[in-house]
Amino acid sequence: MNLRDRVALNIQELRRARGLSQEELAHRADVSRGHMGKVENAKFAASLDLLERIAKALNVDPEELFAKR
Repeated sequence: MNLRDRVALNIQELRRARGLSQEELAHRADVSRGHMGKVENAKFAASLDLLERIAKALNVDPEELFAKR
């Protein structure tokens, strides 16, 4: 699994574990739902700034987005 796929899967799992919709996470991270969908489906390589906002919206340390599960 490449890093982009791992990050995408981790974001999906963390979001679902918190009971958030993709739209709600996108709103909290200040990005469009469509853009968030592309990040979660590994179709877009998110910037570090966006990953930091996503981690904050999920209330996790940014390192969690890169963790092997």
